[in-house]
Amino acid sequence: MTAIRSVLLHLDDLPSSAVRLGFARALAHRHEATLCAMFVGAPPQWPLQMAFTESPATLMQHVDWAASDRTKSLFDTASAAGGVTMQWLDNDNADAVEVFSRQALYADLLVLGQHDPGAASASAVAAGFVESVLIDTDKPALVLPFEGEFQTAGNDVLIGWNATPQSARAVTAAMPWLRRARRVHVLETSDPAAPHCAGELDIAQYLLLHGVVPTLHRQPAPPPDAGDFMLSLATEVGADLLVMGCYGHSRARELMLGGASRTVLRATTIPVLMAH
Repeated sequence: MTAIRSVLLHLDDLPSSAVRLGFARALAHRHEATLCAMFVGAPPQWPLQMAFTESPATLMQHVDWAASDRTKSLFDTASAAGGVTMQWLDNDNADAVEVFSRQALYADLLVLGQHDPGAASASAVAAGFVESVLIDTDKPALVLPFEGEFQTAGNDVLIGWNATPQSARAVTAAMPWLRRARRVHVLETSDPAAPHCAGELDIAQYLLLHGVVPTLHRQPAPPPDAGDFMLSLATEVGADLLVMGCYGHSRARELMLGGASRTVLRATTIPVLMAH
């Protein structure tokens, strides 16, 4: 199991970035990890004529550099406080999402921000960023909602388990939280048509081997609205962290995302630790 020694944080030009930075900084301090951060905002929306007639150098003059500068100033203030090794990453005028995904390959954990559909800032992260990074990098990520404070994340955990490689990777990545949690709940769904054998291993036994005593909530088959069902159960059991696999595939950066993953990323109000 990989220790958390490198954390990569996504920042944008929204108030939620300050919360995300504080969360990631505390996380890095707790694990004695290096915290790297990068500004990722929505790409500029060039007028069609400009996009075809102007040079790349001219186009870059229209980028809202002020948003990036404001975000770096926030980062520099946190870095100056000491206690955590922090590094700022520039995208060197390249596609920020592509650069972030490339840098993610050197991180043990990503801390990402949920897309805010009501954000007024043109520099807020674009819809699809979180999904793109998760699917393109196969790195585990903590996705923080665009509203709220999350100092207690991990006290009460809900795992969405369906015996897939994605959910197994999410559980492995979440083990530092699971071991410290007061309560761990597992929503276990299974395929009724899947073959079973006597004495086979299961998620409860796996967690117990790691010193985690779970409360099981078994579903004989996945509910049709699995994402909503999971979020409702999280509310019911008082979970402040959801752990689940992210399902989907990438083709020419157009994502087909599993229904539960899409619902949770859109509607969650608690942090979600996801792995693809």
